[in-house]
Amino acid sequence: MTTRPLAALLAAPLLALTAGVAQAHTGVGDTSGFAHGFMHPIGGLDHILAMVMVGVFAAQLGGRAVWLVPASFVAVMALGGALGLAGVAVPFIELGIGLSVVVLGAAVAFHLRAAVPIAMALVGFFAVFHGYAHGAEMPEDAGGLAYGAGFVAATALLHAAGIGLGVAIGSESGKIGQTLVRVAGAVVAVVGLGLVTGVV
Repeated sequence: MTTRPLAALLAAPLLALTAGVAQAHTGVGDTSGFAHGFMHPIGGLDHILAMVMVGVFAAQLGGRAVWLVPASFVAVMALGGALGLAGVAVPFIELGIGLSVVVLGAAVAFHLRAAVPIAMALVGFFAVFHGYAHGAEMPEDAGGLAYGAGFVAATALLHAAGIGLGVAIGSESGKIGQTLVRVAGAVVAVVGLGLVTGVV
């Protein structure tokens, strides 16, 4: 059994707890250009955990889900971003983002065997909230387009990290690895509950 990937998987949620919580939400930080957009999704604990869990969930499902599930998240997130940019009112943004961490962590913990369209719809639902949080503060100019490209790129990379962890740990280590992936999902779900309730 490879110990480094296992340690990385277990350490990721714990290290994330030391990051600034909810710093990637509306009204926080600079909002111009690719670099600011790229840093935005990785500036908040809830965003990081949700994005990585999308990737791990897709890896658990395997097959076409490995690319369709993350792709659906990115596509719907862009739509949510457009709603935020347009100033369309979408309720419960913070709650939706927090619940995404809970639900996606639980999906990994319980090894949810959803059909690909259902998995796409599940992550797409939560992608609206994440996208809106980014789009609501995106400037309506060329810098805003670069900003949007940055947060889409960062999201895709976080998904890829989740897929990599899910595949590396879940397949190379057999049942022990799959159990560790599920434990990590449970930890993320518990952290999500803390975010929703304000404990974390």
